This record gives sequence, structure tokens and C-alpha cells, in this order.
Amino acid sequence: MTAPGRFGVFLPSFIWDDDGPERARGIIDFSRHAEDLGLGSIFITDHLLTARRLYSVSFLEPLTTLALVAGVTERIMLGTSVMVVPIREPVLFAKQVANLHFLSRGRFIFGAGIGWYPKEYEAVGISKAERGARTDEILDIMIPLLEGKTVTYDGSFYSVEDVEIEPRTDTRPELWIGGGSQLVDPASPEAPRFATAVKRRILRSEGWIPRPTCPPDDIRRDWEELQDYFAANGRDPGTLTIAHENFMHFVPTQDRERALQEQHAAFLRVMSDERGPEYLEQVYIYGTPDDLVDSLQARVDAGVQRFMIHTLTPDPAQLEQWVEHVIPHVRFPAEGSE
Repeated sequence: MTAPGRFGVFLPSFIWDDDGPERARGIIDFSRHAEDLGLGSIFITDHLLTARRLYSVSFLEPLTTLALVAGVTERIMLGTSVMVVPIREPVLFAKQVANLHFLSRGRFIFGAGIGWYPKEYEAVGISKAERGARTDEILDIMIPLLEGKTVTYDGSFYSVEDVEIEPRTDTRPELWIGGGSQLVDPASPEAPRFATAVKRRILRSEGWIPRPTCPPDDIRRDWEELQDYFAANGRDPGTLTIAHENFMHFVPTQDRERALQEQHAAFLRVMSDERGPEYLEQVYIYGTPDDLVDSLQARVDAGVQRFMIHTLTPDPAQLEQWVEHVIPHVRFPAEGSE
């Protein structure tokens, strides 16, 4: 895999109040440009509601947006990071995922997680306390459906009898599970630990997505824990893809203070200011071009094999700068040694 192929970009699916129809055209152009530059994947985030605690924007619905992208691209992989699984009904959800995988000709990666924003659970009439158990039951139903099997299931939340879905594809989408520990901060909505329930979901998946708010040392520790967990459960951890999600805004200057100033302005067009600039600099990809390379390299050295990076602007010129000034300088282990 080439260096650009190890990097994916998040679709700028955030919507500002003054956006109009031009943003729909921009989504198409951005997607084609990412593919033309040789990037490996286009990912999209998922929020049913505007999660104003951490963000200052709303987001487009992910699966219908990726269906648009599938129609204007040919090779680039398409993924979610992460779909908030427990706010969905499993059979309809499986049908939607199967449909996207079919229309994209097998290019979809199903990134899944339990979510965090309380109002999203309330909006669909479920309890946040049930999100983990609901996610497990939904995956119990969805995975065999996506493998073309007929499913009968009787759980605490969902029951189905003799259900199968179409269209069927040669293989189901890879399942990548998001989760893990994160840098401690009072404003963070989640506990800073790698829960056993998350490890159990990763064990049944093809990939793990460490949190964006998990710095390199914490990724390394989580990966060591996960390798032990895999070994104890009879699976080779080398069969797992580790793909890290993060945020980055390129500023063409070696003046660190100027870079940080411009980056914070870009971040605050998408994020809220609740966690403060120091926390953002500790967990996201900040600084001069050399700093960006060093920050990404530290994550590779901690075990990351692929990246999915958010832009803070819909301008595809950011991608050109990444490909020219950042990505070629990040060194990955030789194939087969990871």
C-alpha cells in the first residue's frame, strides 16, 4: 500500500448556517479530488442531532451522503467513523448498509460505535444506559444478515424470525469498532478507559478505530492491552487493522505561533470551545508542517496502520497540501512486519 493509500479523509459533511446548494456540488468535487490524489478512503462522521457540546455545526446523514459519493467515484474506499449503532433498528440498518456496499461495488467499511451524545438517545426513545447492550444485539443481527444468512434472534431489545436481506454481495463490509481510552479532561463526555465491552466488540471485528482524543502514548497502551485480550481469546492480533481518526489543518509556515493561531480559528468553525485550546493541541494534529509529520509519526510508532483525517474546511486544497508536504514524510513499517 502506498503512503497516500494509508491515509483517508473525512468528507466535509458539516453544514454551516449560510451554506446553500453549492455545498452539495462541493461534496462531489471534494470526493473526486480525494480519489484523484490517490488517497485510500473517504470517511464520514455520524450525528443525528447537532452535538453542540463538542461541535458548532450539524452533519449530513452518512449513508445517503456516501451513496452520492459512491456514484461519483470508482476506486476509493468509503467508510463511517463511527455510525452510532444503538439509535438504529437492526434490520433496516442492515438493509441500508448492504445497499451501500452493493452500490459502491464492495467499497464500504462499516465503522461502528455506541455514541456519546445524550440527546440522540432521547430523540429515538432509548436510554443511554442501554447503548452498549443494544449495540451488541444489533451487531448480533446485522453481521449474519450482511453475510447473506437467514436470522432468527430473540434478545432483550430486538427479536427477529427467519429474516434475510438483499442485495447480497460477495463479501460483507469490514466491521471496524471505535473506542478506547482518551486523554482525561473534565469536559470530555466519556470515561477515559478502555472498557472490556469495547474490546469484546473489537474481537469480533476486522478493525479498531482508536479515539481521536487518544494521544500516542495512550494508543500504545491500549494496543498492548488489546493484544493481550486477543491472545487470551485465541485470536492473532496481527489480523486486526488499526485505523486512527483525527483532525488536522495544514498551515504553510514554520512559524509555530502563526500556525496555531490559524489552526485554532479553523477548528472553532467546526468545534465548540468547551475543552479549550490546550486540550485540543494535546489530542489533535497541530503545529507547523514538521509538527504535523511528527505527530502522525508518533501514532504510527504506537501501532497505527492507517489514518482517517478530518479537514476543517471544504476546500480540497488542504488535501493537496497534505499529499505534498505531510504524507510522504510519514514512515510506516514494511508490509508484513506490522
